[in-house]
Amino acid sequence: MAGDGTVFYHIGITLFETFLSFFIVLVAGILLSVLLWWNRSISSVLEPYLITLNSLPKTALAPIFIVWLGNNMKTIIVCAISLAIFGTVINLTTSFAQMDPDKLLLIKTLGGGRKDMLRKVIIPGSVPNIISNMKVNIGLCLVGVIIGEFLSANAGLGYLIVYGSQVFKLDWVLMSIVILCIIATALYALLNLIEKVYLKRHTQ
Repeated sequence: MAGDGTVFYHIGITLFETFLSFFIVLVAGILLSVLLWWNRSISSVLEPYLITLNSLPKTALAPIFIVWLGNNMKTIIVCAISLAIFGTVINLTTSFAQMDPDKLLLIKTLGGGRKDMLRKVIIPGSVPNIISNMKVNIGLCLVGVIIGEFLSANAGLGYLIVYGSQVFKLDWVLMSIVILCIIATALYALLNLIEKVYLKRHTQ
């Protein structure tokens, strides 16, 4: 499979879906958290729903995604996003709400508005928490992609695992599992390096 490039094609599909869902979760999570911090009324209304959806087993939603979106890559991406987005929004919203009130009061005293609080205190102060969420989310997105590929795919490592088990090619199954372990370790190591570089620059 390495000789004819097949395995690299499947790895590329899985990585593309993982990175795409990861970046969507990152951007959407930050934007939704900012919205909930900005408007406490919306936050009060949506918080119970976010907690409920975060607790819901995402495999239960996968068949619904297939019906809504079809048997294609969109279903896989949405499945991966659903696994990580709710926890991200809850964690970041909590982080925003726990920012140093003295700093926020200082900005307000100096005539600044909520935009200044967001730009000067909230976002900079939440960067370590955002990076920590990224370290968790990259793994969740990979898991979500594999779940999606189990149910709705004709390519990717998840597809290889399912197809290999169906035709009793256990070498394909074990190969895919080992590759997934390597990918998960590499992605975590990359984000861990980013975290160390950030902390080193901001503690000097």
